[in-house]
Amino acid sequence: MDPGPALHYPAGSLVLVAGLPGAGKSTLLNRLYGLRGDEIAPVPAGGVLVIDSGQARNWWARRLRPLPGVLRTPLIHTTHVWRIGRAVLRGRGVVAHTRGTWPHILHLFAWMARLHGGRLHLVLIDVDPETARAGQFARGRVVTRATFHRHCRRWRPLIDSARDGAVPPAAGVTVLDRNTADKLQAIRFH
Repeated sequence: MDPGPALHYPAGSLVLVAGLPGAGKSTLLNRLYGLRGDEIAPVPAGGVLVIDSGQARNWWARRLRPLPGVLRTPLIHTTHVWRIGRAVLRGRGVVAHTRGTWPHILHLFAWMARLHGGRLHLVLIDVDPETARAGQFARGRVVTRATFHRHCRRWRPLIDSARDGAVPPAAGVTVLDRNTADKLQAIRFH
């Protein structure tokens, strides 16, 4: 789907940019919101908070450096999910990065958004697994082969549902390929 140069959402929405690891979620957020990739906290931009998992990873970097990745990763993901939830529960509009392959997290976020009169919307960046894997190597953050295959198995049903027009519990879903993601110039809230 080609949404044109901008996506539009109601004020107070939670917009999750989802895709396989390496699909280009952080790259898109960095480009649209002028992020540098070294932020340690959510970034206010145009009346919303932009929350990328890299912010939690950067915040924990010095504290967790001695720990192996298998112990660091759950803390980073928990911090990232907590930051999104906290912003939504405070009634903020949010644009956030997520892999999107955990249905229970999507249902939790949708419920939290509804509590404050908002809705969950998904922007799915759909690239083939080889492209996503290459993206991981290009950015220097490679997930294990087993983790990547697990995400690939969960991603395909999500994309199939989205192409059929709905992804419960999202109020709306937009599927972008790499080309249309590269053309996107803004995510706007009214």
